[in-house]
Amino acid sequence: MAKDSGSVTAGKGLTVAPSPLNEVKLDLGIILAVGVLLLLVQGRVVNSLFLQLLLLVSYGLLGMGWILIRVRQVLARFEREQCDRHGA
Repeated sequence: MAKDSGSVTAGKGLTVAPSPLNEVKLDLGIILAVGVLLLLVQGRVVNSLFLQLLLLVSYGLLGMGWILIRVRQVLARFEREQCDRHGA
């Protein structure tokens, strides 16, 4: 397979096409990994079923809020860079 084929796995190692949202993807991966760990240990940390649900829902909402803030920041920076390039 040619290196310029645009495949994610073309060439050596795993590469990802350049995107302004790559850093947000990394944040999302970390949030999901920590969420899975939290799901696995929350039964031992908190005894009450209601508090377990509250813990998981709170983490989910905080993670969602963080991703929304990061996406807005990245898109605003991307739009500023595009405006600067085109002189508008």
